[in-house]
Amino acid sequence: MKIKKNLPLAIVGIAVMFASWSCSKKDNNTNPPPQGNAVKLAANGKFGNIMTDSKGKTLYFFAIDASGNSGCSGDCSVAWPTFYQETLTLDDGLDPKDFGTITRTDGAKQTTYKGWPLYYFKNDTKAGDTNGDGVESVWFVAKPDYTVMLANNQLTGNDGVKYTSQLKPGQELTQYIVDDRGQTLYSFSHDKSKTNKFTAPDFSNNKVWPIDTVASVQNIPSILDKAEFQTITVFGKTQLVYKGWPLYYFGADGNVRGSNKGVSVPTPGTWPYVNKTTTVAPN
Repeated sequence: MKIKKNLPLAIVGIAVMFASWSCSKKDNNTNPPPQGNAVKLAANGKFGNIMTDSKGKTLYFFAIDASGNSGCSGDCSVAWPTFYQETLTLDDGLDPKDFGTITRTDGAKQTTYKGWPLYYFKNDTKAGDTNGDGVESVWFVAKPDYTVMLANNQLTGNDGVKYTSQLKPGQELTQYIVDDRGQTLYSFSHDKSKTNKFTAPDFSNNKVWPIDTVASVQNIPSILDKAEFQTITVFGKTQLVYKGWPLYYFGADGNVRGSNKGVSVPTPGTWPYVNKTTTVAPN
């Protein structure tokens, strides 16, 4: 800014202050607005609270990732780009202990939530879009409050045999219900509708087939019917029920994500997996 000579010093001072304020205001107007937390919770009319990035872009889970590793690469990664943040800042309601990082086969890093790698969907063009939910029945909006999730995985029994969805020896990806952290859930073929006929009153056999205890049914993947989930009370504890079948874990799965050894114990069909095609438990 040019300053004319012979002006009173007070006027010169005011001019300099005005020029400084104008430049500062201009700079502030050109600075990008501050972003929110790296992972946010956004209210969605259809899904409730969903997880997004700092700009409001929806994040997703992939059912094939039940093991905790990413099963999406190549062309899949073009349609479903990975989400990664080295430094995570989180909205209230999200627990830092639920987040982690994996290294993908291509060497890139990816952020996980409760062991599920997180992705974007290329057809979500603006904040709030959820166009990826339900795609091919394996992609679901990321939520912090799923009671159960779905896994697409090879069934491999405790006997080491690989099984198809029909519980016959063979290789096939089968979809089945897991808990929110990828632990396989089973039904017991001798149970009746909303009746646990396995667990002992003193829970002495609960380590073999622990019951799935939940306080209440919150949210489930969109391709399942929430009305088909309930809870029952078993000797003072709450057990999750699906289509009338009380749900259990298999102790020998050892809290390993995606492990489904129980499908062969003691013979295939005694403790089957459950999914959308499971028949209603008999009365």
